[in-house]
Amino acid sequence: MIKKQITKTEQRDEIQRQTQRFLKHGQQVKEIPKGVSSRDEAAGPLPKTSWHMEKSDSQRTYLTEVVDSLEQRKQIKSSTVASKRPVRPKKPKRKLIYDDFGEPLRWVWVDE
Repeated sequence: MIKKQITKTEQRDEIQRQTQRFLKHGQQVKEIPKGVSSRDEAAGPLPKTSWHMEKSDSQRTYLTEVVDSLEQRKQIKSSTVASKRPVRPKKPKRKLIYDDFGEPLRWVWVDE
């Protein structure tokens, strides 16, 4: 069974009903002036401390040798696994034959 899609009009109506229900229960909606941000010091750009890494580049440990050894081990593993697998003959595949007008005619088996 397919679920009925909700239209934008139905969504707007539901939001309007929820808002009216909220206001009837004695709640209030605070209006925020346009252009005001929720973050402190919104007049300027974000401070560097909020997104910059604390460690400097000199404290980093590069692991190129470790990555190289892992890649070599991975290649050796994949080559040994590939050599142990039995070679399977390719199975024929079904192919749909079309007529000159693009209409399907019949299925045939093709060795690839």
